[in-house]
Amino acid sequence: MAVELSVVIPLFNEEENVQPLYDELKGVLVKLNKSYEVLLVDDGSTDRTFEKLKAIAASDPNVVVLKFRRNFGQTAALSAGIERAQGEVIIPMDGDLQNDPADIPRLLEKMEADGYECVNDWRKNRQDSGTRVLPSKIANWLISSLSGVHIHDYGCTMKAYKREVIEGVRLYGEMHRFVPIYAHWQGARVTEMVTNHRARQFGKSKYGFNRILKVVLDLMVVKFLFQYLSKPIYIFGGFGLAALFASFAAFALATYLKLAGLKDFVTTPLPLFAGISALVGLQSMLVGLLAEVLVRTYYESQGKRPYIIGQVIESRGTPVKPTPISDRVGT
Repeated sequence: MAVELSVVIPLFNEEENVQPLYDELKGVLVKLNKSYEVLLVDDGSTDRTFEKLKAIAASDPNVVVLKFRRNFGQTAALSAGIERAQGEVIIPMDGDLQNDPADIPRLLEKMEADGYECVNDWRKNRQDSGTRVLPSKIANWLISSLSGVHIHDYGCTMKAYKREVIEGVRLYGEMHRFVPIYAHWQGARVTEMVTNHRARQFGKSKYGFNRILKVVLDLMVVKFLFQYLSKPIYIFGGFGLAALFASFAAFALATYLKLAGLKDFVTTPLPLFAGISALVGLQSMLVGLLAEVLVRTYYESQGKRPYIIGQVIESRGTPVKPTPISDRVGT
């Protein structure tokens, strides 16, 4: 029988939270009247987290435990759990008890009632210290500004995804927070809802200001992959043309200054700037052409298509399953 719901939880040194989290989560899931599974990913914990997870898995056939050999990070743990998940709806959440399992039915209700494919949690009344809230607000503002997808709280792990939205997505760095952007750019309906956020009772936070830089760099990668992967000449060629134009303008100005008797070539940096800009422009154009060849090799060797089919209606009126993101542009 197909699994209707998969809950994916990464854990790193959360031994005190494991049992309360499981008890609370199970109490919510059994009331849903849906088939479910819980995937608990031990991200290389150095305390007794794994021992407690093993005990839970031994007593509950709906629980699957994955153990990393070392700490690979939250995104890797989420990716491993999502890859193993079989549910029609996938809900990742944190293992520190700050996400409220009681919000799961509300997420599912929002998704089913309004036809959304991704529902993002919004920790509007966040129960964290300023050292966590401020970096999060800065990161959310940056992500919304650069991506054009305006969500209040990208950093919250707890979200609900239809399987076809997240299936085949490969997550790296801190990219788990960008899945709503993936979904939106691929045409999925994305929304958010205010959920309950609780103060941490046990363990220590693993977040800080250093994540802002990681978020910005990862977002640059995401934006490039989804907007320019199929036509890299647009960004490399555009930069190359701009550099060539700057080179021409600098050389023209240097020539004017020379002919007007105002400055010789050797007394102004304009000729040097023109030469360097010309070289940079030509190199950028060549890199863009090389990238075009690589992109064509990538698409043709893997049978990928530079477009997305949401649905096909045949003469019999049979709907065809939408294209998974793994077969779409930029993945």
